[in-house]
Formats: sequence, C-alpha cells, structure tokens
Amino acid sequence: MAGKLYIVSTPIGNLGDMTRRAAEVLEAVDYIAAEDTRRTLALLSSLGIHGRLISCHEHSGQGRVEEIIALLEGGADVALCTDAGTPIISDPGAPLTALAAERGIEIVSVPGACAAIAALTVSAIPAEKFVFEGFLPRDKTRRQAMEAACAHPYTTVLYESPHQLCRTLGEMAQICPDRPAALCKELTKLHESVLRGSVAELAEYFSGHQPRGEYVLVLAGAPRQAKKEIPEEEVAGLIRDYAKKGMKNKDAAKTAAQQLGISKNRAYEIMLKTLKN
Repeated sequence: MAGKLYIVSTPIGNLGDMTRRAAEVLEAVDYIAAEDTRRTLALLSSLGIHGRLISCHEHSGQGRVEEIIALLEGGADVALCTDAGTPIISDPGAPLTALAAERGIEIVSVPGACAAIAALTVSAIPAEKFVFEGFLPRDKTRRQAMEAACAHPYTTVLYESPHQLCRTLGEMAQICPDRPAALCKELTKLHESVLRGSVAELAEYFSGHQPRGEYVLVLAGAPRQAKKEIPEEEVAGLIRDYAKKGMKNKDAAKTAAQQLGISKNRAYEIMLKTLKN
C-alpha cells in the first residue's frame, strides 16, 4: 500500500505559528522532503523532532522527484515542506504533487502560515477576489507581466525582494501611480510593518529609504471602466435586421440584446418603438 504525501505549512517567521498537527505529522512521517535541509533541520530541532531529511528544491531535477515517488509507492509517508510558509505557493513542489496525483498517491494538506494570505488580511484592501502573481519575472517579459498585473480588475498579490523593490515600485508608478497599495514587510517577525498608500507614494518613500527584508505587495484592482452606452438607433437597426430575416419580434430583441451586451428589457422596449404595427 502506498504511503501518503503530506503538504506541510511551516511558520513564516514566528515559531508560535507552528500548528500542533504540523508538528505531529513531521514527527510521524518516514521522510521529510525539504527545500533547504539546514533550515528545516533548525525548525525540527526547535521542536525536538528527529526526522530523515531529503532535499527537494527547484534545482533538484526530475530524478529526485522520482526517488520520492518511489519511497511513497514503497509505503513510506513523506512530508513536503519549504523554507517557510505553504509549499507550492510560489515555492517548489508542484512537479512532485503532479506526479504523485498521476500515480494515484494520496496527497494530504496540513495548512498553516502563508505570506500572501497574511498580507491580504492586514492590507486593508478588498480581498473578496484576488490574483496571486508571486515574483515578477526578471527577463524581457517583466514589463508585460507588470502591465498585466496592474490591469487585473481584482486585488493582486506579489512577492518582491529588497533588491528589486525600488525598481518594481518605480515601474509600477509609471503604469498606475494612483492605485491604492500596501507593502507588508517581514510578516510575523520582529520588524513586521505595513505601509499603505498609492503606488506613487510608496515609490517616493523608498526613493529615500533602503528596503530591508522580504516584502509582499498588495495592489488594489484596476477600476472598472464604465460600460459604453449603446445608442438606441444602433439597437433598433439590429432588431430591424433580424426581423427582416424572419425572426419573431421578441426573438429579434433577445438576439440583439445578447449581441450588444444590453439588457433584454431595454432591447424589448426599443423593439416596441421600432416595430410598431
């Protein structure tokens, strides 16, 4: 019988955020696949846990993934954890879970801390709907990715390093200077802070302050554009065209409404004016 693959979230800075269940799983499994074995070993030591560690990071390659799958298929339980936070969320592990699912291995979530979610909760920016972008690319697609992020109608969450933060804010200020945003630094750690303001204000602040620590940027969604009012003459003309093709009046109005993206009631009212007997 195959073992189980546990996706274990670990603290992002405050050890008090380690859940009892996560500690129990790490102690019980046969192997722990860790992004950085040194960091995970330090966490285990603080919890008094002695686990068998295997490295599993973005450069491990398919061979390491196959090794872990072989352990699971042999009946061993394996926990996957990253340096901090929730695995898979902008962290390595997706190839492992994909292959595990393909092989019919049970995958179990052991939820906990996640920097993106923590930032959303303190950003004071609406989070009913949001998009997670992780880190922006650093190649030639960066500008395109940034413009796409700024165009999202929903709140967008990005991760950024202190070395790239000023550049990112400066470029964003050229695209959406007045957009509300929040910069969350070192969440749950000693020097945790949240800066709120427009993108331009945040860019200006960091032009005189050196970024330190890891950041989560929460960007408000792009304002929705008001729908352009379709002239009554255009609606009437389309209804006439459909009527001339043999459609019943109500069907002509309904079809015109669907094509133009207007309400059926409005199209019906225009139809009554247009196709009077």
